[in-house]
Amino acid sequence: MSPFLNPLSHRSNATLLEDLELQARQRDLILRLQVGRPLGLWSLRLVVARPGGTGSLQLLGEMKGWAYAADTGLQLDTMRVLPTAPPGVGDLIWAATMAWSLVATPCNRSRLLAIRDDDRQHRRLVRYFQRKGFSTVRAVDAALWDLPLRLIWGGAGVLMSGDIKTVLERSLSSWDQSAA
Repeated sequence: MSPFLNPLSHRSNATLLEDLELQARQRDLILRLQVGRPLGLWSLRLVVARPGGTGSLQLLGEMKGWAYAADTGLQLDTMRVLPTAPPGVGDLIWAATMAWSLVATPCNRSRLLAIRDDDRQHRRLVRYFQRKGFSTVRAVDAALWDLPLRLIWGGAGVLMSGDIKTVLERSLSSWDQSAA
């Protein structure tokens, strides 16, 4: 059994993040985090790329989000993995994002919006996020009280929340399995 299946067996989540970077390099992937601190918030852009020809990089996937100093402060905005990315890239992005959050912020829960652009795609998104460990909080539609959330996430959909450690554990397990 891989030590990555149990993140609590690590000395710290900082070590876990370093281990994920090392594992990515062993798979010829580059994992990078760009973090800012505007107005007391944390902004995050995490990318996974592959070295290309002539020193260039080929972007394979990314996660964007921000956090504020609260238990439920991690807000995820964009998760994207290219169809040509090798297996496990999405799991690496999820695991690294959750490990970073546990290291750098006081957050224990994360929120995201499963955007409702197309009904079929929306159902797929909700199922995907549920497999990662998120559960539905409420629908975000056209009501006046939904306006702040629609402004934050740029649309209507289903607001979901997940325990960061649960998402981390599930993502680590899938990342580990993708190497087999």
